[in-house]
Parts: sequence; structure tokens; C-alpha cells
Amino acid sequence: MAFPRWLFVTLAFLAAPALAIEPFVIKDIRVEGIQRIEAGTVFSYLPVKVGETMTDEKAAQAIRALFGTGFFKDVSIEAEGNVLVVALQERPSIAQVDFVGVKEFDKDALLKSLRQIGLGDGRIFDRSLLDRAEQELKRQYLSRGRYAVAVTTTITPLERNRVSINFSVDEGEVAKIRQISIIGAKSFREKDLVDLFILRTPGWMTWWSKHDQYSRQKLSADLESLRSHYLDRGYLEFSVDSTQVTISPDKKDIFISVSITEGPKYTVSDVKVAGELLLPEAEILKLITVKPGETYSRTRIAESTKNISDRLGNDGYAFANVNAAPDLDRGKNQAAFTFFIDPGRRVYVRRINVAGNNRTRDEVIRREMRQLEGGWYSGEKINLSRSRVDRLGYFTEVNVETPSVTGTTDQVDVNFSVVEKPTGNILLGAGFGSGEGVTLSGAVTQQNIFGSGKHVSLQLNSSRINTVYALSYTDPYFTVDGISQGFDIYTREVDAFEGGLGRYVSKSTGAGIRFGIPVTERDTINYGLAYEETKVTTFSDSPLFYLDYVATFGRQTDAILATAGWVRDGRDSLIYPTKGVMQRATGEITVPGGSLKYYKATYQYQRYFPLSRHYTLMLNGEAGYGEGLDNKPLPFFKNFFAGGVNSVRGYRSSTIGPKDQNGDPRGGSHRLVGNAEFLFPFPGLQNDKSVRLSGFVDAGLISEKFDSGDFRYSTGLSLFWSSPFGPIKMSVAAPLNAQSNDRKQAFQFTFGGAF
Repeated sequence: MAFPRWLFVTLAFLAAPALAIEPFVIKDIRVEGIQRIEAGTVFSYLPVKVGETMTDEKAAQAIRALFGTGFFKDVSIEAEGNVLVVALQERPSIAQVDFVGVKEFDKDALLKSLRQIGLGDGRIFDRSLLDRAEQELKRQYLSRGRYAVAVTTTITPLERNRVSINFSVDEGEVAKIRQISIIGAKSFREKDLVDLFILRTPGWMTWWSKHDQYSRQKLSADLESLRSHYLDRGYLEFSVDSTQVTISPDKKDIFISVSITEGPKYTVSDVKVAGELLLPEAEILKLITVKPGETYSRTRIAESTKNISDRLGNDGYAFANVNAAPDLDRGKNQAAFTFFIDPGRRVYVRRINVAGNNRTRDEVIRREMRQLEGGWYSGEKINLSRSRVDRLGYFTEVNVETPSVTGTTDQVDVNFSVVEKPTGNILLGAGFGSGEGVTLSGAVTQQNIFGSGKHVSLQLNSSRINTVYALSYTDPYFTVDGISQGFDIYTREVDAFEGGLGRYVSKSTGAGIRFGIPVTERDTINYGLAYEETKVTTFSDSPLFYLDYVATFGRQTDAILATAGWVRDGRDSLIYPTKGVMQRATGEITVPGGSLKYYKATYQYQRYFPLSRHYTLMLNGEAGYGEGLDNKPLPFFKNFFAGGVNSVRGYRSSTIGPKDQNGDPRGGSHRLVGNAEFLFPFPGLQNDKSVRLSGFVDAGLISEKFDSGDFRYSTGLSLFWSSPFGPIKMSVAAPLNAQSNDRKQAFQFTFGGAF
């Protein structure tokens, strides 16, 4: 080891005089070897000027400065008399970057990303950046399941010290998951456990969901789903021992193997509470959902700790800590749980902050708050505030954070962050069936005009039967305590003859004002007053039913209508409900001053039953009843109707019920509608809430009396898709007991687009 060291020292000693520059005063500076770079650019980086004394130290500084620019791959400095000679060898510049064979990614986006790291037209060529770009490109392909990708980079020298860079990509085929195995499962079928996974083998919808392509994040989520499945069914000591992901030699097939240990099944032997109990023990025990004698469930344990924390949070203890400690008896496979409670300090809210509402005014959000600044922290009020803001329908996301105030132990801020969405809506609807032609409808709605929270709607419905123009306006906070006010102006013309429903034409024009009074967080009472004028035109060949009406009331009538209603909405979501109840009752009666005398009442009850994680049962029932007053009949244009996409699918809209002498529907004073829907996710898209299927059975009756023999039934499939272009709903239905004079419509759909 001594010889190489002495050799190195000797060579360094001999080389030192050759590298040294005798100090001299610079009379001139000459730059050699540059092609594209201007001499002035080189001079700007040199630490010495003409007239200064050149030394070894300044020469070393000059070399470092020029290398540091990245423009040169070789730099040398020499002296010729009193002339400083700077000899340079430039790095080539990039004339062009191109991709061949790229289909998975947008080529322009790739070029833009390369320019951002310094690899683009006109930039100095750097081999290290090229290597990094090549590896990153491969990584992006691997993240999309293309493990067989091959990237070949070609560098072509061009004139004037330039290069052309070409990425030739053989993308290969996307690797698909061919098998998922769970080793060690004894209590459950392997197939049932694999069905819990998001990842799956190729199916008829995986081309859309991409769930047949391996993803580390998805596998982690699947393993947690597997763990939850066991821990919620008593297997307290369940564990995932190992996970192995292998790929076939041709890099087209992926195999996933998960090894587990189930362990014994435990039951709960006892439940106790300990710690600082600010609430009565009996009240705390009611919040614990797991009971002695039941099978252990991690979800119920977590739910119990959350219930206790939330209850303490409602009293201001925002940072309450609740832990469930198990005491295992492995001989009996039993576990006793003690819930240790540490409430911490009581805190209050210093400030409520709102962010993300670029268009919606602050006051529109703040008036939904049930948690007040300066008040004790309440988790229930904060969650209710968030729910109320979310139910406005103006935002795609509503998030709440409650950070501690720096420097204090008893204060928090409540930070609401929202992501706004388009609140304007253009709704288009259409239906068609054999021999029935096409009906069109549309509406333009702005739910949050100018960010004020006020609603404006313009409706247009044009079909062979109905032509409707309507303008509606609603101020949901007409008063500071949440009383709403609105008005409606409309004109509606029914040309029944064009629709084959009878030989008459009616035109109604009206206007009204309405108010809504919130009674509770879920209940609202509505009432209003309106004036309506109707003109009916009959013909010599009109059915007797319509001629009798004109004889009784005259061709032109008017009415002053008083309305009242009640709504209770307890559904968990407006778009994708899975549980909860919605009830609605409305009443309408004429008051003295008009020529028409009648009343109508309707009631709707809708309930969602969660059957499992993905499946929901929806039951809906509607009833309507109307009758004339002062011994006069109910005006025929106030009759109830049924049939169509919103009542009994499979029948054309408004065609179920009594017929006139020509066999055309004329509606009735009694209405019953029932719907039962089994809601489930689209195959292959179990976790995508934008798409939902349902199998349904509909029933409806329109008559002058409630007679079960007049019911019409249908069954079919329905699809709801919250698409990027707007909500789409369609159904295919088959009537079950259609009569010869019924008008069927197998396919119906609605489409709406946001703006």
C-alpha cells in the first residue's frame, strides 16, 4: 500500500509546475472554440479583466465559473505572453425532441414536462437529465400496468454542434391480474374473500374501471378490507402474514398471493368504563354498542369509542381521548373490554373561517352555521353545520378542520374549506316508444345566482301535448331566521288532440307567492297563495266529458289557490342515498273569489334501507286525492295522472287511468303510486358512486275511486349516471298487466348538463 501512495505524491509534485501560471498583467483575453455562445457571455463569467494580474488562484476560479455555467464540457486556460487564452469545448444544444410509439400519454404533455426539467428545444444537452427522463418515462408506464415497456433513446449529432433526441417506445400490453389467492382461509370461502377486493381479474367492465391492473395503493386498501372483514366477525388476532406479487416472464400476467392467519373467534365477556367520568356511567354504557355475549367486532368497538368522544365533544371537550383496552382469555376465546376515558380540557371556538368560496358569498355559508364563535365547542353542531352547507348543493366538497389555537390549551378555530361546483343546470328530457314519437322537455336553473344563494329557474316543455313556460324565484333566507320566499309565473297549454289524448285545448296562466318556515333542522312548512286563469277550447267532435265541463263552468275560469305543505328530509345524501326517510305532504284548496271550487291533497313517503355495503332497498309510496266543492266536479285539468319515468315506468307519461269515449286518457281524482327498487352498483364499479343500477317494480292507479283492479304494474332496470356532462337517468321497463288500450313506452331517459 505504501508504493501507490508514494507514486501519487511524486506524480503530483512533478505535475504541479506544469499547471502553474506565472503571475502576469493581462494585456488581452482571447476565447477559442466557441460556436454558438457569444464571447461576451464568456467574458461575463470570467473573474478577471484586462489590466488585472493573473494568478493560479484566479485561473482556478475562472475554470470553476465556466464549468458552473453548464455550457461547456471542457475548459482550459493558458498564457501566451501577456495574452490570456481561454480554450473551450461547448456542450451540444438540443435541436429537437421527439417521441415515437407513444399512445398511452399525450405527446405534447410529455414534451412540456421535459422542458420543465431542462430537456427541450434550444436547451443545453445534459446526459444526466436524459437518463433521468428515460427512467421517469418508464416509471410512468409501470404505474399504468405496462411492465413490458421498452424505451430506446437515440441521440443524433447535427451540424453546428446540435443534437436530435428521439424516444422510441414499445409500450407493450397492459399486464392484467390473472389470479388472486388467499392462503390460510378456513372460516370463509376464498371466493367470498376475494370479492371484497377492489382489485380483480378481468371482467366485462374492467376495461372502464381498470381494477384488473395492479396498484400498490389499491392492494393496501384491499388488505384493510380483508382485515376489517375478519375483525368485525370475531377474529381479534387475525393477521396478514405476507403478500406476494409476481409477474409472468412475458410481463403480461400478474399473480397476487396473500397469506393470512385467522386465529380463534372471540366473544365479548364484559364491558366496563374507567377514567374521569364526566357523564353518568349508565349514560356512557348506553353509548357502547358492543354488549357481553356478542361476537367481537372492531367496527362496534370503534363506533363505541367514537360515540363517547362525540358525546363529550358536544359538551366542549374537543380533545377527549377514549381507548378500549382488551383483556384476553385465550382459553375460553373471550375478551373483556375496559373503556378508559380522558376528557381533557374543555375548549371553546375562537373563530370560524371559510375558504374556497370564490363565487359564493361568505354570508350564504355562515348563515348555515349552528356552531357559534365564542361558544363552547360542540362536535354535533359542527357536523350539523357541515351537513347544512353540503346540502346547499353549491359545492363538490365541504371539509372541516378544528386546529388548536397556537399558545392556548382551551381554544380551537373551525376552518371550513369548500370546492365550488357549477350551480347552473340545463335539463333535457326525452322519451319515445313504439308509435308514440318523441317528447322533449327542458329547464334552465341557477341555484346560486350571483353567489347570493337565491334560486332562479326557467322551464320549457315542448311536446305534442304540453307546452309549458315557467319562471320561478326563491330566496331561501328572506328573513334572517331562515324563512324563505318565492314566486312563480307560468303559462301552460295542453293540445290533447295533437297527443291523441282527446279533442280539446286548454291554456292556463298563473302567478303565485310562497313562503317556507323551517320548524326543525329536518322539517319545513310551506304555504302560498296563487291566482290562475284557464281557457278551454272544445270542438264539435270533442268527447262528452269535456263538453260537460264547459257547460258547467264555461270556457274561461279562474281560481284563487291557497296551498300548504310539510317536508321532512332525513336522507343521508341527495344524489346517492343509502338510508333515511323523506316525507312530503301538500294541500291545495280554492278560496272565495274565483269561479272554480275544489281541493287536492298529496302525500309521499320514501325510505332507504341499507342491506349491505353496496346494496340498498328503496320503497316509495305516493297518494293523491281531489274533489270538487259546492256540488261541482273536480276540473278535469286538475286531475291526477300517472305513467312515465317518475311514476310507473313502461307506460307513456300521464296515460294510466280512465279513458274518454274515444279511448284517450283523461286522468282521475284518485292517485296511488308505489315503487320498490333494489339499488346496486354497476358491475365492476362497486366503489364508484357516480353510477348506480336498480331493478324495480312499479305500481300505479288513477281512478275516480280506489279500486285495486285499476292498478297497472311494470318491472325493469334503471341506470343513473352522474356523468361529466351531467346526470343521466334511463330505464327499460315492461308492463306486467297492460290492457289493450294502454299506451306503452319501453325506454325513457332524462339528461342534464351543468354550467
